[in-house]
Amino acid sequence: MKKIITIAGTNSQNSINKRLLSYTSGLLENVELIYIDLNDYVLPIYGVDFEEENGIPTAVKRLNELFDKADGFIIALAEHNGTYTAVFKNILDWLSRANMKVWREKPALLMATSPGGRGGATVLQGAVNYFPFLGANVVGNFSLPSFFDNFSEEGISNENLKEELAQKIQGFELQLSKNQKQNN
Repeated sequence: MKKIITIAGTNSQNSINKRLLSYTSGLLENVELIYIDLNDYVLPIYGVDFEEENGIPTAVKRLNELFDKADGFIIALAEHNGTYTAVFKNILDWLSRANMKVWREKPALLMATSPGGRGGATVLQGAVNYFPFLGANVVGNFSLPSFFDNFSEEGISNENLKEELAQKIQGFELQLSKNQKQNN
């Protein structure tokens, strides 16, 4: 069974990106979901001096080992001032010290949402451009604008956006299957 790591790039307990991630994860079939909660990885702010004096924190090593076991990643990025949250960026910085290919050349589906009409498009575009340098095979990205207008307890309420996400998931699952066939 394929192992998919899901990450909401925030430490907010009430994140709308966590809600989008949970909904999206529920649409996948025949996978083992490994949900990473960034609140479980409280780390010092990355700095070269800190690393030289203390090494890589045990929590980063554990997370790095977990990433080794993944077949793919689904990441929902919260946007703070047009970029990643501080907690997510700090974890990326630490993970890149353990393995520069953070995402292991595995398929990645990137998402973002926000209350505004751009739906986190700025942080999403930044990730689409940057994540391949960290070893991501970005196979799709999805922005959900105006979260509170387009999402309810049942999930995405806008039919066009719901269909767009379904297509992105289908592409992600197809790439997972291709990778599995190549590795067998």
